[in-house]
Amino acid sequence: MDKSKIKVCVGLSGGVDSSVAAYLLKQEGYDVFAMFMQNWHDADSTLHGDCEWEEDRFVAEMVARKIGIPFYFVDLSKQYRQRVVDYMFDEYAKGRTPNPDVLCNREIKFDAFWDVARKYGADYVATGHYCQVEEIPVASKESRSEATQGVWGIRPPVRETLAVPSKIHRILEGADPNKDQTYFLCQLTQEQLSHAMFPIGHLTKPEVRRIAKEADLPSAEKKDSQGICFVGKVDLPTFLKQKLASVEGDVVEVLDPYYATDPLYTWQQETLTGLLKPGLALDRTVHYAPEEKVLTSDGKPLGVSPFREEAISALSDEDLARLATPLHYDLQFETETYRSGKHHVKKTRYKENPCGRIVGRHEGAQFYTIGQRKGLGIGGHSEPVFVIATDTDANRVYVGEGHHHKGLSRFCLRVAPEEIHWIRPDLVMQPGELRRYRVRIRYRQPLQSATLIMRPSGLYILFDAPQRGISPGQFAVWYAATEMLGSGVI
Repeated sequence: MDKSKIKVCVGLSGGVDSSVAAYLLKQEGYDVFAMFMQNWHDADSTLHGDCEWEEDRFVAEMVARKIGIPFYFVDLSKQYRQRVVDYMFDEYAKGRTPNPDVLCNREIKFDAFWDVARKYGADYVATGHYCQVEEIPVASKESRSEATQGVWGIRPPVRETLAVPSKIHRILEGADPNKDQTYFLCQLTQEQLSHAMFPIGHLTKPEVRRIAKEADLPSAEKKDSQGICFVGKVDLPTFLKQKLASVEGDVVEVLDPYYATDPLYTWQQETLTGLLKPGLALDRTVHYAPEEKVLTSDGKPLGVSPFREEAISALSDEDLARLATPLHYDLQFETETYRSGKHHVKKTRYKENPCGRIVGRHEGAQFYTIGQRKGLGIGGHSEPVFVIATDTDANRVYVGEGHHHKGLSRFCLRVAPEEIHWIRPDLVMQPGELRRYRVRIRYRQPLQSATLIMRPSGLYILFDAPQRGISPGQFAVWYAATEMLGSGVI
């Protein structure tokens, strides 16, 4: 293969990762050119990001000059606003937690950006993501056996529902476990992957820094960008308040006695207990490593499920839907009058409620996400306080004290049929089928062992251990060994 005849467009952001990606491709002999995309106008009235795109463009242009490749500029701010920012506002208004980086990759970097790159004659688009892609024959035994690792049984026989190409592109985790970015690419299609290149996926971050320094690239010492994709590090509530109105409401702390009165919680506990293998007990503890700020995994490639396969299969669609339903808190507080002080001034207060209490005020339930700890302004607790639920209709935020609070964890979630996305069309699950995969619901969360259950009503994910902070709008992503197979919006 004559690489000099293959034209590659590198999305050069001004950061060290994309810079090294461009450098390595040039060193390998590809016909490389760089393109910097502007996705946000700092002068825009909606938001002013801390990360100035002018500076990033300046660094990117210097990198291209140093490497010796053509440099182009493209303004994709209109597409970014329509496909990513408007989506964010809409999701938060509904009390959901979107991931703009996932949408940015699907809608901008590997779609709108690719359209422009093709006009310049590009055969491929390359980025600085820490992941790897490989092409395999669709009938590869290795690909199928590895991707169905831990499958309990395929019932009924697989019938392909999507057109399957003759060759399949697999997305594999990056070599650096601390920087793997496959999660952000979980919505890419086979067509998008067919013209995607990730030149640094086989490297670790320190190796990338070393290469950049040895090549004397202007971005070698540049810090990694943070915040919203292509916008910068901004205060999220400030960002959302540009379009979503601030309306004060109550912050309600849910106390432990509440869960003995909630019929859905009781039913879920009894049902999950009934699914367990003999001799096992239901563990509601969410294992957490505060010093690492991450949820821990079981440390196994794919843990053995604590639940019985036949019991899971026997669950009706209605049962699975109830297992995946988050608790809906509806605490009522009555008031009473009393006299205070030597002058017996009449005052009003809330009657004591053993299930909960009002502990503060907020500026809008849509500005908070499940699992959030910062920005609550609630004191008087020995342990941290977390958001366990939001109700945008009632404009209430519900919180609980401690990492082990019952309202902070769930075992099951649902992905609606229209939200299920398979990267591997040859491995699509059929209704009635169960498979064992590893799943994460947020970036950098250690992979969690789970059972995927396909039904006509959607894809249900039953985790072996309770998961902290499952929020609607997040992406659940499933893996077989090191390969990412699919994703869906919770």
